Amino acid sequence: MRPQLNRRSLLGAGVALGAGAATTAAVASPARAQATEGADAVVDTVVVGAGLAGLTAARKLVAAGKKVLVLEARDRVGGRVHDIGLANGGTIERGGQFTGPTQTRLQALADELGVKTFTGYNTGESIYYTADGTVIRYSGALPPMDNDSYQALGQAIYQLDTLASTIPVDAPWTAPKAEELDGQTFASWIEGNVTNANAKTILHLMSNGALSAESRDISLLWILNYIAVSGNETNPGNLTRLISTLGGARDSRFVGGPYQLATKMAAALGSKVVLKAPVRRIVQSGSSALVVADGLAVTASSVVVALPPTLAGRIVYSPALPATRDQLTQRFPLSSIGKAIVVYDKPFWRDAGLNGQVAALTGTTRSTFDNSPPDGSYGALLAFLDGDQMRAVEDKSDATIRQLILDDLARYFGSQAATPTEFVLGRWDAEEYTRGGAPGFTPPGVLTRFGSSIRKTAGVIHWAGAETATFWNGHMEGAVRSGEQAAADILKG
Repeated sequence: MRPQLNRRSLLGAGVALGAGAATTAAVASPARAQATEGADAVVDTVVVGAGLAGLTAARKLVAAGKKVLVLEARDRVGGRVHDIGLANGGTIERGGQFTGPTQTRLQALADELGVKTFTGYNTGESIYYTADGTVIRYSGALPPMDNDSYQALGQAIYQLDTLASTIPVDAPWTAPKAEELDGQTFASWIEGNVTNANAKTILHLMSNGALSAESRDISLLWILNYIAVSGNETNPGNLTRLISTLGGARDSRFVGGPYQLATKMAAALGSKVVLKAPVRRIVQSGSSALVVADGLAVTASSVVVALPPTLAGRIVYSPALPATRDQLTQRFPLSSIGKAIVVYDKPFWRDAGLNGQVAALTGTTRSTFDNSPPDGSYGALLAFLDGDQMRAVEDKSDATIRQLILDDLARYFGSQAATPTEFVLGRWDAEEYTRGGAPGFTPPGVLTRFGSSIRKTAGVIHWAGAETATFWNGHMEGAVRSGEQAAADILKG
């Protein structure tokens, strides 16, 4: 049976990174950590990285009675999750922000920490902005297309879901025909299997908007695995869930922002979290490791490196890691992404019968969402800069990017969009300890050659981070799952 399509599943797509305005309480500087743990600190486990993955792992280990120290390079916790406060008293998400059905571990963590969710705004029509600058308002499944285009797109999605159902979520490199699937890009599959021009356009747009990566850059096996992991142990992944708003990956947001999850975990860990302590070197000897950070050295029986693969590869390891692990980190970039939150006195587009969602074929921002608070007390539009669009402006000033985005929003929503009350820009590619956004992805040939090292321990070193998860990798759910798994593996011994 072919899938039922809807507007959100195909055109409500946009990679979610969140942000907000909480402060980190009771975490330590390197000097304070040495005073707390001793000048030659010895702990059971060092966790490298205080994102959701690292904090979750630390929390689980501490609950089991282990002595843990978390080392974070930034001056804050949260990793790719970060909220900031607005002048109007609101909170907006600079980084990861969305959650949805089957993201059970993230929801369980939120419940435990007392952080509530709410369904995003989906009432009204969407906008499709064509290559010639035409604004098309529509409701229903998709922008206006002929029946042949609908059928072709539905068939393509059915084929992708069918292929994804053959991918083992914990070992995609062992899938039937894995070499063949990993030997081509998503773009080459589209061009070789889809003849309808409109269907091709939507599939390429989906890659840019939902993955922040161009279809020509990603392996077909990688995207099939990404589809397969968009579920859980009892609900197989599918493309519709992966790219949908209502009922999908971008169904809901967190009241007050998801950064609370990080700050609440960090506050409970207290001085066990050390900020401004980038780890430079990990030296293994026998059954322990010396973790060397700026101003701090700690010996531990186990280490959790809770970083995206590309950042984990910047640490110096002694002895050197297995070659396949190094070669994986050299070939596993983060997506190019920027994120603007544009704030207004009210969500004026709702008065015009619009839901704030745009899918555009041209412009600097080609994917937008209504990012207003649940009570609608002010308006906010989320505008993504994905893939090629982010790279095109990487040498531009914030002011120039701001104007480009406002010009786009005015074309989509009218002149009122050009005069916001506040504008917040997150340039994740430019951050020293981030260098991109979610998800990390692999080009052709990487998963089948080097993918098996993604979670394989290296001596006493365990790996965590959203990209290592077997469900919802690249999402906050995946980060939480990976931290739980790393802690469980250490406790099993």
